[in-house]
Amino acid sequence: MPKTPTPAPAASAASHASYEEALAELERLVAELESGQLPLDRLLQTYQRGAELLAFCRSRLEAVEAQVKVIEDGQLKPWNAA
Repeated sequence: MPKTPTPAPAASAASHASYEEALAELERLVAELESGQLPLDRLLQTYQRGAELLAFCRSRLEAVEAQVKVIEDGQLKPWNAA
């Protein structure tokens, strides 16, 4: 049985220039996972990369929330989207 080439290790989530880029990659990975077409080893790599991206995105959102609290005198006020 021929062995499929192993892709190079993925860059760390921190290598993304922005939250938006990390989120776009995460969405692409989720679509790959949901397709059910990945071989087992690739499935595991994709899941691990997704977990890294999710942690990065969460940390960025928490940092922004902390900045908003400072701007709003320490209290996070409800978001009123118009």
